[in-house]
Amino acid sequence: MDYSIVHTDDVDVVDLSTVEEIPPDHDIRPIDDALGAENTRLKLWYIEPGEQIGYHAHSEQEELYYVMEGTFSVKIGRSGEEEVREVGPGTFFRAGPMVGHGYRNVGDERGVVLAVGAPAVEDPGLDPHSLDE
Repeated sequence: MDYSIVHTDDVDVVDLSTVEEIPPDHDIRPIDDALGAENTRLKLWYIEPGEQIGYHAHSEQEELYYVMEGTFSVKIGRSGEEEVREVGPGTFFRAGPMVGHGYRNVGDERGVVLAVGAPAVEDPGLDPHSLDE
């Protein structure tokens, strides 16, 4: 089928702490799976206060983020050129391939971040500092 429609509440939350191969231990809603998306990854990440998605990069994937709830400290940029900025709801940020990015919930409540990545390939996180070598 060339189209699909799904409501957030109809997509089960997945506790990543139960998936040994996938750190970190956050909850996500795999919207892409529910939609049957083949070319784009689309996840809702639920990040508790003090928790983070560590600074990493991808070799092929561009990622776009939208902060829906919470306050985050975002670290983004190539190794040695990183920018750190505090952001809140309504903020978008983007990291192209080979560009380091990560974010920490610096607020007092659970945060929600929408993450969109393309292409939808297996592109495990890389250490951005190793890309300088």
